[in-house]
Amino acid sequence: MKPFCTILLIGWFSCFTCAQTITAQDTISPVDTTILFQRGVVVTAQRQPQNSFKLPIVTTVLDAPYLQARAPRSVPEALFGAPGVFLQKTNHGGGSLFLRGLTGQQTLLLVDGIRLNNATFRSGPNQYLNTLDAGWMSRIEIMQSSGAAAYGSDAIGGVVNVLTRTPLFTEQSKLRPEAAFKWMSDGMELSGQGAVEASGQRWALRAGGAYRNFGDLMAGEGIGRQAPNAYSQWSVEFKGLLKLTDRIRLVAVYQDLEQQDVPVFHKVQLENFKYNTFDPQRRQLAYARFQGFFDNKWWQKTELTFSRQRSLEVRKSQKNGQPLQVTETDEDVTNGLQFSVLSNILPNWAMTTGVEWYADEVRSDKVEYHEQTNVELEKRGLYPDQSRMQSLAVYNLHTFNWKDVVFSGGLRYNAFRIRVPDDNIGISEITPSALVGNLGISWQVVKKWRIFMNAASAFRAPNIDDLGTLGIVDFRYELPNYELKPEKSRSVEAGIKVKTEDFNASFAAYYLQLSDLIGRIRTADSLQGYAVYRKENITEAFIRGAEVQLEWRCASRWLIAGHTSYTFGHNATASEPLRRIPPLNGRLYLEYYPDNQLSLRVESIFAGAQRRLAKGDIDDNRIADDGTPGWQIFNIGARYQFRQYALSGEFHNVLNEAYRTHGSGVDGIGRSIWLSLNVHF
Repeated sequence: MKPFCTILLIGWFSCFTCAQTITAQDTISPVDTTILFQRGVVVTAQRQPQNSFKLPIVTTVLDAPYLQARAPRSVPEALFGAPGVFLQKTNHGGGSLFLRGLTGQQTLLLVDGIRLNNATFRSGPNQYLNTLDAGWMSRIEIMQSSGAAAYGSDAIGGVVNVLTRTPLFTEQSKLRPEAAFKWMSDGMELSGQGAVEASGQRWALRAGGAYRNFGDLMAGEGIGRQAPNAYSQWSVEFKGLLKLTDRIRLVAVYQDLEQQDVPVFHKVQLENFKYNTFDPQRRQLAYARFQGFFDNKWWQKTELTFSRQRSLEVRKSQKNGQPLQVTETDEDVTNGLQFSVLSNILPNWAMTTGVEWYADEVRSDKVEYHEQTNVELEKRGLYPDQSRMQSLAVYNLHTFNWKDVVFSGGLRYNAFRIRVPDDNIGISEITPSALVGNLGISWQVVKKWRIFMNAASAFRAPNIDDLGTLGIVDFRYELPNYELKPEKSRSVEAGIKVKTEDFNASFAAYYLQLSDLIGRIRTADSLQGYAVYRKENITEAFIRGAEVQLEWRCASRWLIAGHTSYTFGHNATASEPLRRIPPLNGRLYLEYYPDNQLSLRVESIFAGAQRRLAKGDIDDNRIADDGTPGWQIFNIGARYQFRQYALSGEFHNVLNEAYRTHGSGVDGIGRSIWLSLNVHF
């Protein structure tokens, strides 16, 4: 009922205010801060620039004005309320995205086109997207469709590509310092960041750093402060561009972020822990990318990328009344090599061909310290130490434009070698492989109206987390299995897109058939008070759903927009709902631009109740026995830009609604205020 009332309220208000005549020159304000869909060009979908409206899938872009106006606390929270995205938060220092009912290992996260997913990505929700600093973002592209042909393993539910800020070449040498500050009420955030951009005709660089202090989360009415949730983080960034020749350019990047003492709130609240933290959690990425631009139609653009990424996770815990202190350390180092060629064979035929190689090495250990005896014991970590995973792939993607019809499709072959040395059973090695593809058509049936259809196959190779986990994970104790096979999916989707000068809309319906899903079988044993589970390829399932987006610029300086997503998942093997399926959810907002410097908005983000629970949901102590209630929050925001200053703010959750997104371990933020100031000197 609440979302329906919101629609009526905003609809009535917009009709009352939208009596002005729209003119071409002011349909988009210079301070336009809306979500972009079907406008402009996206790169992620086919690994080449494509008109988003013509693609046979749905894509969404969160661009720089949108991100600056909302000044998100973290990268996951930047996607809270985005079209087709549902955000789960196990803890305040986490945030896992659901795309078409899937999350964790079954959605692919990229940073500047480089895989964030690695060999230790956990099944279900994880916190790894929060190891990117929100200040690095210039743009986020969301592909709401299976992307395995373009990106390989894990891209079953979709792909999210976080693109970081890039300096520009200038005719004259320039130096441009900048700074940003953010404050949030109740001590929930105090952040500062600074950067310097310098450039000339053949070089450009950006270097910066940030320190962010996040206090305990203040939830809505009746809940209040949730402690412990406070933590801090620092980050540094560097991106340099160099024109080696008139045709060849080098991009060099280094990113480093560390978070200290990040509590896992529900462990302390529900599982009798004295403390349970990530301390530290760190991610480092360095890459060098050579880009070549040529006149030849067969290799118009080439890219060669060398990357090295390190993920460090140290988990510290101790139960109340027990003398045992546990420290678990997992480190994953990923080396990568990517080579791609963009060809424009004919004016209406573009092709991307590429080769990718990734190699992961995992170090894992566990130390138990007994306070009373001062005895320290080293034990097997969560994963077998020195496990390795390699991936080699070749792909070929095409886009054909013929008058009112666009065809897109591609193929990828992926081969893996996964080696797990277990002290108890010796070395286990598997070599899975997969051939996947996609084919789509987008047809302009009448002017500014398109129908589209797309079919795709996708897969997810088992990783080290699947094969070698031994120990406590969430609410269970897991045993390893070295005989797992890849998960597979086949999907179809169809829909309609409309795009005029002042109105955009899309509707998409989809169906995913999932097979050989890796599920957990509960054994009769228990260890350390936890039920014992073993992973197997046991599940056949399907997910179906629909997504609607609309954007109406109803007058020269008014815009009303919204989107909603419905997802239904069924586990055919167990004859029960599929785990963690998000409820009906969406967002409605109204924006007003009084002049070219000011933007105002009011919005509602909502979710229905989720009562369809799998056995695993019922066992999950983060989910109530009768499911998750529905909720709706209202926010009021503004952004003002004057010369080199930009001030943004928001009155968040105006009605102080108490709510929790389905599957989360913490409740949502209650009534609060935040202010952000950006200065460009």
